[in-house]
Amino acid sequence: MKILVINGPNLNLLGTREPEIYGTLTLEKINENLAAYAKELGVEIETFQSNIEGEIVDKIQQAKLDGEGCCGIVINPAAYTHTSVAIRDAISAVSLPAVEVHISNIHNREEFRKNSLIAPVCIGQIAGFGQDSYKLALEGLVNYIKNA
Repeated sequence: MKILVINGPNLNLLGTREPEIYGTLTLEKINENLAAYAKELGVEIETFQSNIEGEIVDKIQQAKLDGEGCCGIVINPAAYTHTSVAIRDAISAVSLPAVEVHISNIHNREEFRKNSLIAPVCIGQIAGFGQDSYKLALEGLVNYIKNA
């Protein structure tokens, strides 16, 4: 089983970007830890990061068209959470189960961060557990797919 893990804008700056909110781990280290956890769950992950909305949309579409086929998506849309109808529509279009993930608790931050355009087209949302948000999202998605 292959799961696509997508990270949106500015997440390439993890480790140095607002460490009081996002912690000190780099995205590379988060991906490395998540790959090890995925192995424990018996799944494979493919990771992708872009600051460009259209590249994220293309990657979501490719996940469905991929010859090996992804079974689901874990996505941290970052700032696009609150603005991207295009990412929302891409998730809907591919009909793959997706889990929205956030390192910080978006519901305990600025008012504009509390509204997600992405969550309504996902099977769930995990927020506020730091790096563990990714592990929780992956585990929940894998269990969902196995029980579907």
